[in-house]
Parts: sequence; structure tokens; C-alpha cells
Amino acid sequence: MIAIPARFISRKLALPQAPLFLQVLSLVLLSLVCAQVVNILIIFSLPPQVPDFYRVTEIVEAIDGRPVAHRDGTPPLLISVAHAPPEAGYISIYTRKLIAELAQQLKVSPNDVVVASEPPRWLGYHDVVLARQRLMRNAGGRDSPMLIAPFKVAIHQANGDWKIVRPEDVFPTAWQKRILLWFVVSAVALAPAALWFARRLAAPISAFAAAAERLGRDPKAPPLELDGPAEVERAAIAFNEMQGRLRRYVEDRTDMVAAVAHDLRTPLTRLRFRIESAPEGLQTKMIADIDQMEAMISATMAFVRDSNYLAERHRLELVSLVESVADEMAETGLDVTAEVGPPVVIDGDPVALRRLVNNLLDNAVKFGVSARARVYREDSTVVIEVDDDGPGIPEAERERVFEPFHRGERSRSRETGGAGLGLAVVRSVARAHGGDANLQNRSEGGLRARAHLPL
Repeated sequence: MIAIPARFISRKLALPQAPLFLQVLSLVLLSLVCAQVVNILIIFSLPPQVPDFYRVTEIVEAIDGRPVAHRDGTPPLLISVAHAPPEAGYISIYTRKLIAELAQQLKVSPNDVVVASEPPRWLGYHDVVLARQRLMRNAGGRDSPMLIAPFKVAIHQANGDWKIVRPEDVFPTAWQKRILLWFVVSAVALAPAALWFARRLAAPISAFAAAAERLGRDPKAPPLELDGPAEVERAAIAFNEMQGRLRRYVEDRTDMVAAVAHDLRTPLTRLRFRIESAPEGLQTKMIADIDQMEAMISATMAFVRDSNYLAERHRLELVSLVESVADEMAETGLDVTAEVGPPVVIDGDPVALRRLVNNLLDNAVKFGVSARARVYREDSTVVIEVDDDGPGIPEAERERVFEPFHRGERSRSRETGGAGLGLAVVRSVARAHGGDANLQNRSEGGLRARAHLPL
């Protein structure tokens, strides 16, 4: 089992965090309580809504078509015509007084006047009395009959229709605007606390996701720290154990391949001595086969050694690295060039990335005569691209050439083919850095090899 630092376990066992379920439940309950407290404070601190009052004289002026002198903030009166009057409902003594006053001022029969009025539900009788007394004082103390919005006043016309007067529906009112403003202010005030609480809940999960991504790029990454709710801690322990098992699995298979390759050298050496007595023609062919096998074994052991090599990754400039590898190959007389572009900095293993670039350029020169390299950004990745002028590659072979010891060149000649590990190393290095590699046939001819690496 993978070793987990004891300081993490002891610290968490001494001070365990609450389970994620309880933390989310606490957040929901706290949000509800805060919202209710804010609502109560707003309702208790703001003055009550003042209803809109209309004098009988204002109703008469509106029905007669005369301009109405409205008070500030009072919605205007609207006039409409209908074939039937509105439903009046219960008619109180005060409503009968209003009907009589309207009929007298309009010089019509009280039967031709219908008042449909219903005080707002939030308005109590005491509020109506106080508001009416205040309006009477403003009117000089005269008992002026008035209506409380919302209401409808209908007057029967000579042609049988009903002319209806009602206040315009206004939304939002001044009182509603104050309520909305206070809600916005309270939401802004509570937002930092909610953001802090949410980030605190999401932090362990984000760290878990980052550890999983880091494992995909580097199997030898350090184990995940045990921090967060109980559920996250259990998942982190399982993740660390899985990472340890994967690492041991890869190391065991790699060590086995290295041991097999090493042990094969002994029987090959015996074969080399024994074929000295073979006929000269047969001896030459057998020696060539043994040399090829020894070269493949050496390449295998180098591949295994490089896979086990754990280098510290750091920031490096990729364009300069590609240019330096291309210049070194060009100095030996090979047709290799690299385009100059803007610098691209990534986190990587410089030794492994140099081997990746060298294998791409070497593969292009071997099978395509020339190699032209470039480095550029593409979304959230950086692309190392190498073009050649060779014959390309069949679509069925594009993935198989990345398999170890598979070669697109069928002659098996050491001068033209190699051991078949070049592109396997390219893909292995790219995937170890969290990227990948692929091949494409160019429309103008030749092959294009691309290695994607995360920025």
C-alpha cells in the first residue's frame, strides 16, 4: 500500500471536518435564515405603503373630460367604455354615500352609478382612517368623499354603454421600488459570505480534480493531501492507493521487460560463438540477424531506462529547444529546418522533450528526405509540428506505427528502418506530459507529425 504522510492522517483524525452532507445542509439552512432575517428587517424598517386616494371631484372631472390635477406620485385615471358595468359586490354605507355624491355632481340617477371598490389586502381599517383624516386636513378640513385605489366607477350612458373610470395600474410603485432596492442591497451584502462558503466547499473537490489531472500527466506525482470533508478524505485515500497500485503495476511490467531484454544478451552471445563454424554464406546472414536482435534489445533497454527516469519538470521555452535540436541535426548535413516563432513556455522534462523532437525530426529525415519543424499555440495546447516530403503513410498504419517495434518500412534494414521505437517514444513522452501525438498525410504530399502538449 502507498505510504501516506503520517502528519496528514494524525491531523485529520484529531480535527475531522464535518461531512459534506452536513456542510451543504448548513449552507442551505443558513441561507434560508439569513433571507428571512433580511426580509423581516426590511419590512419592519421601511414605512408602510400609503394608498392612493381619489376625491369624488377628480372622478367627476375625469368623466366630464376635464383635465385632472393629480397629486405627485398618484397614477392617472383611465377612461374606457363597456357594455356592462363591473361587479359591485358588497355595497357599504360609505359606498352608498359615494354613489349619492357622484350622482349629484354628475346630475344622474344613483341607479346609473356603480362603484366597485375593494381596499388592498395589506391596508387595515385604521390605516384607511388615518390616511383619510390626513387628506381631509390637506383639503382644509372639509369632509370630501374619496375612493381608495384600486376601484372602478361606471356611469350609465344614454346609448346604453357604461363609461368606466379606474386608476392606471403602475408597476413597480415607489414603495415596491424601495423594497426591490433593499433586496438588491442585502443580496450584495451577503454575496461575499456566500462566495466564501461556496469556495470552501468546492476547494477539496477542485484539489481532487487537479490531482487526477496531475496523475494523468505524471504517474509518479506526489500523493493527494488528505484535506476536506469526510467523504473527500475517503476518496483521497482511495485515490492515493489507486495511484500506488498503478505505479507498482507499471514499474513491475517495465522491470520485467528490462530483465527479459537483459537476459537475452547471454544466449545471443553464445549463438555468435557457435555460428563461427557455419558456412560463410549462412554465417553472414546469421550474424546480421544477431546484430539486429542486439540492436533491438539495446533500444528496448534504453526505452525502459528512459521510462523509469524521473526528471524534475520545470518551465522551459519550447521554440528554442526545437530550434537547437534542428540546428544540431543540420550541422551533420541533414536537410532539417525550424521556423522561428513567438516563444512558448511550458512545464516539462527538457531531456524527454528533446528526445521527442529529435525522434520526430529523425523519422522525417529517414522516410521523407527533409524535415521542417514549427511550434505554435492552438487553444490551450502547444503543437510541435514536423513536415516531410516522403510518400506519406496509409490510413490503416497511422496508429500502428506508434506501437513499439512496429515499422512502416518493411525491409527491416537497420540503415532505413531502425528498431521501431522512435514514434513509440514520441507518443509516450507526449502522453506523460498530458498530451498526445498523431500523424496526418499532407494534401500537397508528404507526412505531418504533430505532438500536442498542454500549456
